[in-house]
Amino acid sequence: MTDSNTDRNEPQMSSTFPFEPPGPAAGAQAPAAAWERATLEKLAFAALKEQRAARRWKIFLRLAWLAFFCALLWLGLSRGPSTTTNSKSHTAVIEIKGEIANDNTASAESIISAMKTAFTDEGAKGLVLLINSPGGSPVQAGMVTDEIKRMRAKYGKPVYAVVEETCASAAYYIASATDKIFVNKASMVGSIGVLMDSFGFTGVMNKVGVERRLLISGEHKNFLDPFSPMNDAERAHAQRMLDQIHEQFIGAVKAGRGDRLKTQTPDLFSGLVWTGEEAVDIGLADQLGGVDYVAREVIKAEELVDYTQRDNIAERLAKKFSTSMVETMLRIEHRAPSLR
Repeated sequence: MTDSNTDRNEPQMSSTFPFEPPGPAAGAQAPAAAWERATLEKLAFAALKEQRAARRWKIFLRLAWLAFFCALLWLGLSRGPSTTTNSKSHTAVIEIKGEIANDNTASAESIISAMKTAFTDEGAKGLVLLINSPGGSPVQAGMVTDEIKRMRAKYGKPVYAVVEETCASAAYYIASATDKIFVNKASMVGSIGVLMDSFGFTGVMNKVGVERRLLISGEHKNFLDPFSPMNDAERAHAQRMLDQIHEQFIGAVKAGRGDRLKTQTPDLFSGLVWTGEEAVDIGLADQLGGVDYVAREVIKAEELVDYTQRDNIAERLAKKFSTSMVETMLRIEHRAPSLR
């Protein structure tokens, strides 16, 4: 009996474990999760800020480029050559400086356009071509020469050439078509000749072991190619072309200078240059004088008005852009056969 009462009074052991409070590891999970959430939110907001900033910069750059091109357009319209006439009596001045070539300021297109504006201006009593050029393209020079003769006959205005430092080769080709040529005593005048220059790299290529692989259709299609040897027939053909252009040059000078030219002068058409003082003696020039002298004493209109056609900023950028585009296309297509 005693045993049974004792058993009845003892606490009963449950078959299940009692509830235990969470340990320290479980308690640390909640702050860690909150920290991760806060960090992700910060990263997300930072990414949004960067995207907004990048978007603002893109908009700003686009607006800046738009403003830049609008400014170029405005400069192009405002700084272009003037087509208005000047009713006051003056001397029209057209500069021919640098190489005479199609893509330069001293191109036939620019010079002829300026001459046309000057000839049609009633206030222009005469034209002065202010020359400082070593020469250039005989084609461009010939075009200018023809227009000088045509416009002078049509409008009845005199055209004079005034030489600064140099008037050689194609520049003298143009000057010889004017009514008179004025020079400084130290100017360099003449160079009545034609040249064609290039380099030959065949020997160097053989020494370094480089092989040129050129396919052509036509026996002389690689004529004047610097990486191919020149034979006697091609050299003779090139010389014939040069001699023919030289004769054209000589004929233009004789026609323009007439009896003033002392043709008996040795080496007159050999390509040599003379000082301005010597040029006057042998008939390549008429007298010493500058642009102010010609305007004041010859044309009798002392005021000078510049008619030179100059590219504005927009045109220069457009030319550079178009040139780069052409070069890119040529690089892309350089492997394809072409007719040139």
